[in-house]
Amino acid sequence: MRTLLVVACLLSISSLTALGQAGSGGGSKRVNTPTRPRSPVPDLTPNTMIFLTGKVVIDDGSALTESVSIQTVCKGQKRTETHTDSHGNFSFQIGGSSGVSNDIGFDADTSSRSVAGGRPDRRDLRDCDLQASFAGFTSDSIPLEGRFSGYENADVGRIVLHRLAHVEGFTISATSAQAPGAARKALEKGQEQQKKGKWDDAQKSLEKAVTIYPKFAVAWFELGRVQLQKNDPASARKSFQQSLAADSKYVSPYHGLTQIAQREQNWQELIQISEKLLALNPVSFPDAWLSNALGHYCLQHLAAAEKSARRGLELDTEHHVPKLEYLLGLILVKKPDYDGATQHLRVFLSLATKPVDITEGQKQLDEIVRLSAAANLATSERK
Repeated sequence: MRTLLVVACLLSISSLTALGQAGSGGGSKRVNTPTRPRSPVPDLTPNTMIFLTGKVVIDDGSALTESVSIQTVCKGQKRTETHTDSHGNFSFQIGGSSGVSNDIGFDADTSSRSVAGGRPDRRDLRDCDLQASFAGFTSDSIPLEGRFSGYENADVGRIVLHRLAHVEGFTISATSAQAPGAARKALEKGQEQQKKGKWDDAQKSLEKAVTIYPKFAVAWFELGRVQLQKNDPASARKSFQQSLAADSKYVSPYHGLTQIAQREQNWQELIQISEKLLALNPVSFPDAWLSNALGHYCLQHLAAAEKSARRGLELDTEHHVPKLEYLLGLILVKKPDYDGATQHLRVFLSLATKPVDITEGQKQLDEIVRLSAAANLATSERK
């Protein structure tokens, strides 16, 4: 089974969640906000488009300085529609066949709104709520029914975020509110340049931001992301460490450091960094539990690896981190628990979308089936 160990330790590196707004929000609370007089919601035909706008705020008045995911929840089905800008503002389109969204966020892992095959978006908004998703927070949920008086733009107002209890780490930094205007402007310019793949220009803008304001934790983190993109992990590590020095409760740099540890196959460091992140926020980052489980697995700490993988699966209710299923399957093979391993590999294959992951997952499943059959044969022969 050494082959499985090597595959898990190496293949998983490229498949873990990329840097950015990793993690999931902490749930939602439906609120009944004042609305216009109720009127029929328009049927969303292919030629009908409705634009929703609004603003995300934090309940204690803290400044929102990072991008937040905006989701619709229709009959229990969640869909990420767009991201806010760094001030909490958002707007997006529902309806029509193009699936074009006025997305003013900047994360590459944003779920696409486009409907497969260009089919029209025919959701009935009377069955939908709108909420925000941001690691370490719960969100109010705003019902969309009754907010339209025809085919028009609609301002849904404010979506309020509430900090989760017993969570110390967040993906926003208190240092952002203290940054001078010139530093914030340089950060925003660098983020825009990242979106366009202008990595050298982005690095210059972000270096300018941290020069103006050396305690700008978010700018240090973004600089580390750019340096990692440019294959300069040594400089990226220093930038992530500077980010943590500026704000020790800002968790995003820990994600960057885990990615470096994975690339370098430094499993002990991966365990240590992921444990620091999880100590700050154990509920919002299933991918951090995956990193922790991977580090333990590669050092053959199988009990700890299984515990972390199962904890990650408990939190990953929307299956954003299917590699948890894959890794837990490989852990169970070592026990050996072939039935459990087979179950988790099959779930992984039902969730995986990358061809390389599907191919490798099927290969490992075939190997587990072979091992299980061999074990059953040996047992029957002993009888």
